[in-house]
Amino acid sequence: MKKIQKILIANRGEIALRIIRSAREMGIKTVAVFSEADRNALHVRHADEAICLGPAASAESYLRSDKIIKACKDLGVNAIHPGYGFLSENAEFAQLVTENDIIFIGPSPEAIETMGSKLAAKAAVAKYDVPLVPGTEKAIDDISEAKSIAADIGYPILIKASAGGGGKGMRIVTKEAEFEEQMKRAISEAKSAFGDGSVFIEKFVTSPRHIEFQILGDQHGNIVHLFERECSIQRRHQKVIEEAPSSVLTPEVREAMGKAAVGVAKACNYYGAGTVEFIVDDKLNFYFLEMNTRLQVEHPVTEEITGIDLVKEQIRIAEGQELKFKQDDLTFSGHALELRVYAEDPKNNFLPDIGRLNIYKRPEGPGVRVDDGFEQGMDIPIYYDPMIAKLTVYAEDRPAAIQRMLRAIEEYEISGIETTLEFGKFVLNHEAFTSGNFDTTFVERHFSPDKLETTEQTEEQKIAVALAAMLLNNTKQDKTQNTSNSNSKSKWKQRARN
Repeated sequence: MKKIQKILIANRGEIALRIIRSAREMGIKTVAVFSEADRNALHVRHADEAICLGPAASAESYLRSDKIIKACKDLGVNAIHPGYGFLSENAEFAQLVTENDIIFIGPSPEAIETMGSKLAAKAAVAKYDVPLVPGTEKAIDDISEAKSIAADIGYPILIKASAGGGGKGMRIVTKEAEFEEQMKRAISEAKSAFGDGSVFIEKFVTSPRHIEFQILGDQHGNIVHLFERECSIQRRHQKVIEEAPSSVLTPEVREAMGKAAVGVAKACNYYGAGTVEFIVDDKLNFYFLEMNTRLQVEHPVTEEITGIDLVKEQIRIAEGQELKFKQDDLTFSGHALELRVYAEDPKNNFLPDIGRLNIYKRPEGPGVRVDDGFEQGMDIPIYYDPMIAKLTVYAEDRPAAIQRMLRAIEEYEISGIETTLEFGKFVLNHEAFTSGNFDTTFVERHFSPDKLETTEQTEEQKIAVALAAMLLNNTKQDKTQNTSNSNSKSKWKQRARN
């Protein structure tokens, strides 16, 4: 068992801050890494130390594993937490970390590699009697052969990239005449996104719901699940609203899915925090989709209903500690909802928006949690994911959680950019969502830009925005003048080594 003394967080933004806070409560020092674009970011200021990795582009900074390893050696770091995204599911990076005698706060490289390929994952879980969607068991690139297989399976079918996720390299085909063109597009997109054009074919499940199970496993073979999250409100196959528990699962289906999720983890000797994703049809038949070998963006809703800090558990597991609870010890209560607050314009096909947070005021009050990495006056960088924050609420039941989220959205003040706040309000007020009668096609079926409220700024709001901009410019001028007149550095700049 190795004691973790200092963690380098190989990430940025809200997840870096999230890890820093849990580590601090455990008495563990933290090191933040940052690009030139993130020099003034909150995670840089909150960490005990910080080091610049390079220019704004992630390929020259956050994805530079060599610079990350060097930073660990220079600063006496003995553990790395990858967060999510960037290098978090990179088996080669996990292997490099281990080879340099640094603790990787995550699963083994072998588990990452196995579950990183959807086809390899399917093969691994087959012996655990985990339900699989009918489809091919290997990658396929011959269009004639693929078309024949699709006909045997029966339309509609889904063409999917073997590597990666996030909806990239995925095409729904409803009839044979569309097949060839859609397969070529899927292969091209998979190559572009993941460097791997491998695709496979599955039966497309109609009225699908996306339900996933959080799992934890230690290095002694103990694996448990922490119940489910529903992530069916999506745009472009990417999640926007998540909740725990699901509004549709019966206790019997929950138990069966939880058992299957643990089986998936056992199939790759998994340890750490991970998520097993399922697709569920309108009759509550469920099928294994994939496993994400990292902490998920939506982990706060699980923490809220179980009371378990998943980051702290990751750290304890990485140290070699055994889980302190068994499956029968675990329960959940209440209901949690999470809205991803993106810098996107829902009225313009959810295209990313950039600009300055002229006004930025977080909601407060009972049961409200905001995970973010921004302050008023900051710019939303164009180089990274456009998520500003995760707005999470907890209440005694689902109706109360919906009302609490609506209240929190009303209190959340953001100006200067378009966000998904109004879209969240639309979803939460929609009868399909409140009744629980929805699936992953909610946006296509129910949403159109004209259904969002168009609100003109009041004169008071316009004045407030102008004043905020003026104050920001004055502050910047003061900082520039102070820097030129003084040779001393601020506390955080002393920590932010170049």
